[in-house]
Amino acid sequence: MGINWKELADNAKSRSDIYGLLSTVFREEPSRDLIKEMRSPRMSETFTGLGVELGERFYTDPESKVAEELAIEYTRLFVGPGSHISAHESIFSEMDGDMGGLWGVKTVEVKKFIESTGLDYGKGFTGLPDHISVELEFMQRLADWETDMWHQRDHEQSEYCLTVQHQFLEQHLLCWVNQFCDAVVDQAEIPFYRIMAELTKQYMEFERQSIATDTAA
Repeated sequence: MGINWKELADNAKSRSDIYGLLSTVFREEPSRDLIKEMRSPRMSETFTGLGVELGERFYTDPESKVAEELAIEYTRLFVGPGSHISAHESIFSEMDGDMGGLWGVKTVEVKKFIESTGLDYGKGFTGLPDHISVELEFMQRLADWETDMWHQRDHEQSEYCLTVQHQFLEQHLLCWVNQFCDAVVDQAEIPFYRIMAELTKQYMEFERQSIATDTAA
């Protein structure tokens, strides 16, 4: 049986879209535009397929009210002041039995990994390379790259893209994302971020299994 190039490209694009959504959710306070997009029929269908239920109020309250509530929750969870969750791999990584710190060993490793692929940060980027949103966006861009290679019917490069994704998951995201998401689930006061954290955990595990299968094929 021949290769179904379109199906493989569509699958990679769908994966890219999910990574892009998760990256945006954890990058900054949700904008009204993001709320509007997440309420769209296309995204509602995606959430249904993933078994995600955001609750009636997310869809019925005015966008401005939802955005305001989520901005307050985002700041409380991830920014502070006061106790908050640092969304960086280096913070959740244990080095020689001690918890890490910002710009730790893992930060440097992520920076080198991203740069080794030829990808770079957006103009004006001032954050740290191991922020959850950056790592998820990196996977999004790798999946976009994979999509292009399937469209070009370049099997070798497509498989290489999958290999790089598998390596980054195993060496980085899967090493800390569960701890991060558990912290969010534990501390979230409204459903949205709890649901997004649970989705992230589930999707990372799905990716671990599916990409491992694809790279072994």
